[in-house]
Formats: sequence, C-alpha cells, structure tokens
Amino acid sequence: MDTVIEIRQLVYQPPGESGASVETMSFAKLRRLDRGASERGDFHVLAVVRRGHGAVSIDFARHSLSARSVVWIRPGVVHRWDDLGDLAGDVVLFVPTAPAATPGSRALAAGPGALESWTVAEGQWPLVTAALAHLRGETAAASGAGELLGLVLSALLLRVAPPVAGGESGQELFPRFQVAVEEDFRLHHDIAYYARKLGCSPRTLSRAVRSATGRGGKEYLCERLVLEAKRLLAHDRLGAARCGQRLGFPDAANFSAFFAHQTGVRPGRWQSETLAGRDQRGLRPGRVLSHYETK
Repeated sequence: MDTVIEIRQLVYQPPGESGASVETMSFAKLRRLDRGASERGDFHVLAVVRRGHGAVSIDFARHSLSARSVVWIRPGVVHRWDDLGDLAGDVVLFVPTAPAATPGSRALAAGPGALESWTVAEGQWPLVTAALAHLRGETAAASGAGELLGLVLSALLLRVAPPVAGGESGQELFPRFQVAVEEDFRLHHDIAYYARKLGCSPRTLSRAVRSATGRGGKEYLCERLVLEAKRLLAHDRLGAARCGQRLGFPDAANFSAFFAHQTGVRPGRWQSETLAGRDQRGLRPGRVLSHYETK
C-alpha cells in the first residue's frame, strides 16, 4: 500500500518558550525535518543558499537553487522542497508582523512579491551574509527582544530584496500596484481600474510594471488571476464554475475561455491532469502541524 503524504498545514510556533516571532535554522536541520510533502504555512519562509545545489517548487513552478540563491515563500503559498541535496545556508521563519515598522521592509513583507526566487548580486553578498549572521546571533540570544529582532530582520529583508529595474518612480508605483491587485483582482480585471485607483495613466502604470517585472500591467494581472485559479482548482478542488464565480467572471464559459487562452488548456482538463498527478504521488489535504515537525 502506498504511503499517503499530506499537504501539511503549518502554523508558526515560537521556538522553545521564547515567544519570538522570528526563528532561524540551517538547511541541515531542514533536511532532517523535511519529508518531501507539499506544505502551506501561515508564516514567511526566507531561505538563503551559501553553497550547494537543490530545488523547490512554489505554486506550480520549480526553482533551481545554487550559491547566492534566495527563496521567499509567503504565507498561504503551497510549496515543496524537491531536492535539498547538499544545500548549505540559512532558513528564516517569521510571522507577517515581525519586521520593524519601516516603510521598505513592511512593504516587502506585506506585498505578494514580484519574484519567488532570485540570485543576490555578488557585490551585495557580503552584506547579506553579515545581516544573516547578526540575525542568527539575535535569535540565539536568551533575551529574544522582539523590537530588536524586528529591526535586524528588517535589515536582512532590505539587503536580500529582489532586484527592481527602472527609475525611482517605477519602484514606488509597482509595489502600490501589487497591493491594489491583491485587494481587488477578484472583482476588477482591467488595468484602467488600477490606474485610476493609483492616480496615474494606464500607460504609466504598465511602464512601471514592465520596468519592475519585464511584463506589462495587463499580463501581470492575468498571471495573478491564473495563479489564483490554479490554487482554487488544485488545492481547494473547486469546479470551474465555482472557481470563475470566486474570481469575478460573469459565467463559467467566460472563465473557461480566459483560462484556456492563458494556459492553452481548459480549467477542467488542467484540474483533472493536476489532481491525477497528485494522486499518483499520494498527496491530499492534511492536518495542521507546527513548523516542519513530522507526525
């Protein structure tokens, strides 16, 4: 009989009795705890690779990892460590409210993130490793002062922030667009709505999005809709009609046509193929666990 591996629902629990909102661990410890299951946590997972090679799957995309790779898995995102291999580095777990209240770090933690994995520039790497060493020291300290941990975590987040191209105005506009999309993408599917909300023209908004991501504003919005549709189809197992309704489409046919145009396959077929592959691996929704503990 095949072993059933659950999609584990992870809940943040402070290490020991510290009550700290931040925890650090090594890839060596993660290797001991990981069982290759798909997981979804209520906390952030920030992993920084010093050396080695491996892979992680996040929201249906597989990312290869090597020296200076950064992985940021946000709360609610289903992920699986496909290959921890010989990876060495740091894994930082923290709750959404842990970063200090600085505009930059809070925006990074609150937003959906333009990238899930990227490589730190070589010139920035010594500063990133210094920030990680500082955070490791503070999390190991007996005091575990929340305010200090939040400040050190914020410094790390700003150091490892994903690269953003373009001028300052684009860098300011794109994060606001990300937040607006997360708030309203289930109701508003047109880029003009977001331009009005942000007080700019659709062309200016699309230019800022393209500068930050290499994709236009409409393309970014469509990709966000498709991602949410895939989550609902695969993880919540909703039918196409209910999925389209959740995402603000007027009817099932309209949603099905949109999904097929974006992915090349109808939602029902995509769901059946995805779930068939999952069933072959013995995956199903799971119970709540703390961190990466194994039960």
